[in-house]
Amino acid sequence: MEVPEKQRAVFVDDAGAAALRAAGRLQIGRHTYGAPHVHWWGEDVELRIGAFCSIALGVSFILGGNHRTDWVTTYPFTEFADWPEAHTTPGHPASKGSIIIGNDVWLGSAATVLSGVSVADGAVVAAGAVVTKDVPPYAVVAGNPGRVVAHRFEPDVIDGLLRMQWWNWSDRKIQRRMKGLLSDDVERFVRRNAPAVDHTADNREA
Repeated sequence: MEVPEKQRAVFVDDAGAAALRAAGRLQIGRHTYGAPHVHWWGEDVELRIGAFCSIALGVSFILGGNHRTDWVTTYPFTEFADWPEAHTTPGHPASKGSIIIGNDVWLGSAATVLSGVSVADGAVVAAGAVVTKDVPPYAVVAGNPGRVVAHRFEPDVIDGLLRMQWWNWSDRKIQRRMKGLLSDDVERFVRRNAPAVDHTADNREA
């Protein structure tokens, strides 16, 4: 059977991502692809995305721009030239911090990740989800606000995958292990490839 020509994995910068990159505040891991909307207003934050991440159409990373709901007004007087009296008032626009995306993360179509959030390795963010809190490894998050609705695997399998960190393997090693990576027999793959747990420290403490 003839295999159609495949595209290469590419991360495409929009204006926000380009500005972040120029400021040295954007890190993208190898083989990660997508063309997300990056919203940044100059806050002292970063966007860091790990390797082998899949970013679907319409995904947004909002690194700041939060309006102050604890002030009398939510209007951003500090940001407009019409109001010089406000320009020395700190705290607007507000950000809760950098956005950190782990490795092998799948962000579904039109998902939104807000500032100050970390999405751990292996997690899945469902289409349209709004992520307002940290996401654990290999968790599945859905809804607005996003909540954990499932975990992809059992805890011992997740532990093995995190010890393995296949995304740090060389491309050559990944090619050799491709059949296993594309298998649903995850437990077998973990048994064959995850490093053994070192119980030396536990034995000393016992």
